[in-house]
Amino acid sequence: MAAPHTLPDLATPDLPPTAPDAPPGRRGGRLPAFGRVLGYAVLAVAAAGLLLPFFWMISSSLKTNSGVFSIPVTWLPDSPQWGNYAEIWRISDMLTWLKNTVFLSVVVTLLQLFTGSFAAYGFAKARFPGRNLLFLVYIGTIAVPWQAYMIPQFIMMSEVGLTNTPWSIIALQAFSAFGVFLMRQYYLTIPDELCEAARVDGLSEYGIYFRIMLPLSVPALASLALLTFVTTWNDYLGPLIYLRDPDLWTIQLGLKSFVSEYNAEHALIMTGSVLSVVPIAVVFLLGQKYFVQGIATSGLKG
Repeated sequence: MAAPHTLPDLATPDLPPTAPDAPPGRRGGRLPAFGRVLGYAVLAVAAAGLLLPFFWMISSSLKTNSGVFSIPVTWLPDSPQWGNYAEIWRISDMLTWLKNTVFLSVVVTLLQLFTGSFAAYGFAKARFPGRNLLFLVYIGTIAVPWQAYMIPQFIMMSEVGLTNTPWSIIALQAFSAFGVFLMRQYYLTIPDELCEAARVDGLSEYGIYFRIMLPLSVPALASLALLTFVTTWNDYLGPLIYLRDPDLWTIQLGLKSFVSEYNAEHALIMTGSVLSVVPIAVVFLLGQKYFVQGIATSGLKG
């Protein structure tokens, strides 16, 4: 007689023997956690090294002249000299210098945002013969140092009567090959199908640029704006060449003249330096999120 049908054994199969416990130092991902802590510690030390001179500058601006270079170094003044910030406004033309610098920085930044993004749209999304060659030639101008052509530029500005006016700086810095490169790299990450669909719907190239490309490129625009603003704010050689009237001086020229006149007033010199750094520090803190995002995404496709 046949044996009765039996169900297969559903018991859990024997598992292979487990490996012996790992050493205590390798359990639970402790090594990766240790690596992260070590990385953060290295970054903290590097950040402290970078910020230490700025902290010393701020601390020195609140000291007396004799206390700036005292030994040992006093990082926190015993009695902060807040009057230094009122004194420098009284004995210098700080307000005029700041106004001129803000005017130049804002105007140059706005112009570079427009010219850089508009030209980048043509290089990234428009189709015309010789586009890539023209882009390479234009970008190649970045490799030419400004000192090689600053004399011809000065002669040209003199011929048109723009020297000793802020418009000379604006005219020379309104266009940036780096800005075109940065915006083009970002535009390449935007699908061409968006532009094609807009053309099919009857939108002009100007409409595509203003209504589609610009709203989608806010991070890249913020990065370009931040870089241009900081560069223009810190520019010294350009204003030195073109702005001879003291009423047109920027903060960099003004501080240089102040140092020459009050070379023994070390605390006031540090105070002026703080006033020149604070605006761009605030601008960077406000735009750092978009700056990092714009720089990271502008190099994804090239």
